[in-house]
Amino acid sequence: MLKMNALPTVPRWAVLAAHAVPLVTLPSGLWRIALVAGLPVAPPDGDMSVWGAVYVLSLTVVSEALALLTLGLVRSWGDVVPRWIPLLGGRTVRPLAAVVPALLGATALTGLAVWFFCAPYVNPQQAIWQGSPAQDALLAGCYLPLLAWPPLLTAVTIAYYRRRTGRNGAGSRALARV
Repeated sequence: MLKMNALPTVPRWAVLAAHAVPLVTLPSGLWRIALVAGLPVAPPDGDMSVWGAVYVLSLTVVSEALALLTLGLVRSWGDVVPRWIPLLGGRTVRPLAAVVPALLGATALTGLAVWFFCAPYVNPQQAIWQGSPAQDALLAGCYLPLLAWPPLLTAVTIAYYRRRTGRNGAGSRALARV
């Protein structure tokens, strides 16, 4: 069985969800890398400029890095800042310092998803489905997994908040009193 490094107090479902986040962002990143490499994943739109390629590759790196930060919600570096980080190393992470950015990120991702899928209906010239049927199927297959990112991040964030603040629901508090 696959062993995932996480704190022992983290529910297994939260560990699995946190590890799923980088995986759901991976296909879109690979699609963007293929686009920059010149593979026929999208209709030809002229040659991509150097700055366009840098932007697309930077978007891939940043999105994957942000997805990997979700692992901090189930690992020790989400509770205590690693010692190698200057000025902050060794300090305890306040729960809201992780929860607020994570929930804002999940909200922003939800907004992007809604805009991405609704924009073509508002302005058909912005439709992303302009390639061949195979290119459109590949695009959909690479980008649809991103729809799982906001709910996975939200669920892991709530589990982190409950674990760090001791608010595990009314049922666990009632059991604690017995």
